[in-house]
Amino acid sequence: MINAVYRLVAPRRIEIAFEDIDLTKPEVLVRPTKLSICNADQRYYQGSREPKILEQKLPMALIHEAMGEVIYDPTKTFSIGERVVLIPNIPGRQDDVIKENYRRDSGFCSSGIDGFLQEYVQIPVARLVRLPEKIPNTVGAFVELLSVSFHAIQRFMCFSHSRKERIGVWGDGNLGYITALLLKKTFPQSIITVIGVHDYKLSDFTFVDETYLITELPMDMELDHVFECVGNIGSQKALEQIVDLIKPEGTISLMGVSEFPIQINTRMVLEKGLRIYGSSRSGREDFEGLIEFITEHNDVIEHLEKIVAAVIPIHSIADIQSAFESDIAKSLGKTVMDWKE
Repeated sequence: MINAVYRLVAPRRIEIAFEDIDLTKPEVLVRPTKLSICNADQRYYQGSREPKILEQKLPMALIHEAMGEVIYDPTKTFSIGERVVLIPNIPGRQDDVIKENYRRDSGFCSSGIDGFLQEYVQIPVARLVRLPEKIPNTVGAFVELLSVSFHAIQRFMCFSHSRKERIGVWGDGNLGYITALLLKKTFPQSIITVIGVHDYKLSDFTFVDETYLITELPMDMELDHVFECVGNIGSQKALEQIVDLIKPEGTISLMGVSEFPIQINTRMVLEKGLRIYGSSRSGREDFEGLIEFITEHNDVIEHLEKIVAAVIPIHSIADIQSAFESDIAKSLGKTVMDWKE
């Protein structure tokens, strides 16, 4: 069987390649139908990663946030036409201590190996999760991003102390929106405070208790714990404020990705006895836990649908490139590509 793979070969240049699919493998064949563009995809597409990294990883099919339909399953686990979410993390050897998304021998689709921008994806059955009927396709497209926030919150529950009267979230983008939403549903009695840089973005955080601009923080503000969802050079200013405002023995969750080294006030970290941990990507248990979580909270789905900024029909390479260019121009929300047959 011949498959079409759409690979980024250079910044802003996508080419099609044709490859054989071996149907004798005990793996599932999925046709991606909804694919969500992530900031990591954009860094490759725009060529904003270091030239050495681009040289190592390209050519490569982009996209690691996707859902699709099963068209062939030799394991008989799924029905033909069943909707599934694709898990991009490909674990190596079994490790009972280190989670799959942190193992150095794990692969990750659209980061060193081909992502889901393909006509068909042949994938192990363990890398697929059923998408319940109540979750719409557009939200299913970015379950991977949702699972990243879910994963960080599960780690937070392990690392943090019991006092959670006020939890802060720095960042008014997609990651901050999703993390604040899941936090409010996980800790309904806590005051969830979001700090950002844009009034018009903060106005969308209708489900939290407080929002503030970074330039208008109350002098007496104190937070028990904080999630940093800023990333890039903005993480520098965010961490300065976070370390100043967090209470002693609080927990700081680092989630924003930066291409630049970020300084932190270690003297105050030591003085306050702070716990700082990083979270990246997610694993199967996070996908399963996240899907169960949002199916139990109907209004979560409603809030998530609001951050779908555009659904763009895809018929050709030109359409794919138009979707990426449109995603660059938007100020907030997720761009979902609607892959047409």
